[in-house]
Amino acid sequence: MTSQAPLTYDQAGVNYDLIDPLKITAQRAAAATASHLAGHGFSEVKASRGESAYVVDVGPFYIASIVECLGTKTLVADEMAKLTGKSFFAGIAQDTIAMAVNDLITVGATPLVVQAYWAAGGSDWFGDAQRAQALVAGWKAACDTCQVAWGGGETPALAGIVEDGRIDLAASCTGLINPKERLSVGDKLGAGDAIVLLASSGIHANGLSLARKLAERLPQGYLTEIEPGVTYGEALLAPTALYSPVTEALWKAGIAPHYCANITGHGWRKLLRHPSALTYRIHTVPPTTPVLAFIQKEAGQDDREAYSTLNMGAGFAIFVKAEDAERTAQVARDCGVEAWVAGTVEAGEKQLLIEPLGIRFSEDDLALR
Repeated sequence: MTSQAPLTYDQAGVNYDLIDPLKITAQRAAAATASHLAGHGFSEVKASRGESAYVVDVGPFYIASIVECLGTKTLVADEMAKLTGKSFFAGIAQDTIAMAVNDLITVGATPLVVQAYWAAGGSDWFGDAQRAQALVAGWKAACDTCQVAWGGGETPALAGIVEDGRIDLAASCTGLINPKERLSVGDKLGAGDAIVLLASSGIHANGLSLARKLAERLPQGYLTEIEPGVTYGEALLAPTALYSPVTEALWKAGIAPHYCANITGHGWRKLLRHPSALTYRIHTVPPTTPVLAFIQKEAGQDDREAYSTLNMGAGFAIFVKAEDAERTAQVARDCGVEAWVAGTVEAGEKQLLIEPLGIRFSEDDLALR
């Protein structure tokens, strides 16, 4: 199977070199609207521009907000439903909420309210009671895990925009940074800090375009076994880990992260997200989850390509004072999430050095601002 030409994310139809310039242009236009907040007596936290969530100073505390789309993971769930007769939409619901919540918490926010956006290709999508009920049950369960209120949502039928029989899922989330000392936008990040990585549960919801393209190459497609009793499709549909219980537990333990990064699109390059000129040196690489190791092997990717696209076993990074590193990892483990003290922050040029693999990413490898 691996004798075929390597499969890259660009070939799967996702080219960040085309997408990122639009993001940067939009950010610049959006920044010009911040002055409107003054009319309400508020102001933005400028350092949150370009971060995973936007933060507004409302006086006694900060408000953070985010909106995120799930992407194409629903297509895998749809295909696996045809192949197995099972609904995977409870897990898909968790994926959608995780995309928003895991971004929101990077700035130190406690998630407060989630809103749902479920846009189907037609009204018939909602007529499949098993699937629809699984989506609702999974959505509520994820909200309970994150201790957020589900405020409401929108369920449009968009025939002609969304393909018939498909659904586009998104979530927005609003949270509070209270007290204000919890704000985490990297202003305290500096040389000497430690990098703690939290385990991913699988592919999460990024890299699915590549994963789906790979399924076309496999003789048994999604039913290919990647390990005894586990098919490729089932492994892809493992729900995304929810990290807000960890960040809440850290604050209760008296640990205030200096910075956080949600390792989603762009893979480990996300560790370069903060604009500061710092070197991030990784000395311990977490074990790769089986489905990601399978994808790397069967897609014929070298380590650099894989780590620039996929989470490769680490779904979230927390930058803390060196003396808090081991305790941070233990707090995560106490929440049921494996964690590793994986590296250090050093003075120097902006770069990520994954030493055990001989990989270097520079500031030129990530353009988000």
